[in-house]
Amino acid sequence: MKLTIKKKWLLAGSLCLVAGLLAGTEMAAAATSSTLRTVCTAQNTSRVIALPGDAKAGKAVRAAASQPAAASIQHVRLTWKEQPSAVQYQVVILRSEQDDPSNIAVTKEQIFTNGVDIDLSRFGSEAGKFYWKVCALDYNGKAIGHFSKPRPIIEGSEINPKAPKPTTQFDGMDYAPVYPVYSWVPLAGAKQHEVSVYRVASWGNSLVHTLSAGEYDVYEEGGFTTPGRYFWQVRSVDGAGNPTSEWSEKVFFEVKGPTPIAALGDSITHGGGAMSVPPGYLLYDWESYASVPVKNIGYSGNTTADMIERFERDILPFSPRVLIIMGGVNDFRGTVNGWTTVQNLQLMRDKCDAYGIIPVFLTATPINPALMVKRAHIEAPPGDWQVHMQYINDWVMQQRYCIDVSTMLADSNGWLRANYTTDGLHPDYYGKKYIGERVGEYLNAHFAWITKKLTKKPIPQYGQ
Repeated sequence: MKLTIKKKWLLAGSLCLVAGLLAGTEMAAAATSSTLRTVCTAQNTSRVIALPGDAKAGKAVRAAASQPAAASIQHVRLTWKEQPSAVQYQVVILRSEQDDPSNIAVTKEQIFTNGVDIDLSRFGSEAGKFYWKVCALDYNGKAIGHFSKPRPIIEGSEINPKAPKPTTQFDGMDYAPVYPVYSWVPLAGAKQHEVSVYRVASWGNSLVHTLSAGEYDVYEEGGFTTPGRYFWQVRSVDGAGNPTSEWSEKVFFEVKGPTPIAALGDSITHGGGAMSVPPGYLLYDWESYASVPVKNIGYSGNTTADMIERFERDILPFSPRVLIIMGGVNDFRGTVNGWTTVQNLQLMRDKCDAYGIIPVFLTATPINPALMVKRAHIEAPPGDWQVHMQYINDWVMQQRYCIDVSTMLADSNGWLRANYTTDGLHPDYYGKKYIGERVGEYLNAHFAWITKKLTKKPIPQYGQ
């Protein structure tokens, strides 16, 4: 639909220009007033065609084309790059470029994704002159850094969007995760959504399934192990399941194999962090920071017993030569003792041996019980959780291939460092970055015969 609208707009703009030059500005103005307007960021703005030798006229048309009709702004969607450690964001709409409290038109808080749709209909034509700025906030609502520089409301925004905006970053990942998490920026007021997932085939798109979702995201429960090209879309629905928006753009991902290196684990492997950022973003995906491509086969909430149950189903289709295994956190913070966890890890090691896979074990990361209870309202772990964690990690460090990723994440009490986590359970940016870098270094040092043949996608950079 976007391509069709842009083409129509471009054609209409060209005809208006020609008509204005040949028959006067009155006819051009009439044609322009009925043109459907869209707003794009600077790099995506369609070119406006001017007649040869008429640079002045072309410049004027381009300037006019870059501004939406102010009276047409009913609501606006603003997006920005996600900020490490941000739990929420605050957006301020200014009546002009003047960055002063007395100039504020709208303040929007408790935004739990890197975008927001704001209703500006009550401001009428005045809204077209507004500016906006955004600030990242931590768990306590304190600013992380400073507000961004105020920008015109029509920059970095979408005027009157008709559908939610997908935010997943599968295209930046080396491989699509086996268990995708679909996320988006909702339209103003939308609390319920549905997501449809399709497989692309030569004879047409085949519906895999439709998921019911809440406000911001939904976790995939069925793993994708069948090779092929897929896409997903999301739309808003009401309480009865009736659509209240159009379908979003299609977001494609591809399942392919074999994948020489894969990672089996729980939510720490799956991704997500800072309480509000789901897997699907590069930011809290430790695989993003490894210097070699790693297939993500993590599943949030898994115990080591869960990992055994899905071993053949989720691992074998990708024929990995090396399998990174990290589990145990959901065991020792619950009722599973360390001895049982080690038995499960041994069974996974035996499975790897039987299938010709080299297992590389990672130590289980520590937790911070105080933050778990206070912030995430997660049940406090048993008082002896550290004893069981240490038992697991002692076994891990006796294996032929092993990596200690837990020691550097722990404070003097052996807890997960408070500045490395928001909810006390999951490492955030610095923790995930450290894990990924350590894994990459280890794999390059011990399995160069595999890694030197692989191509890694760019490692994401933040705060640059």
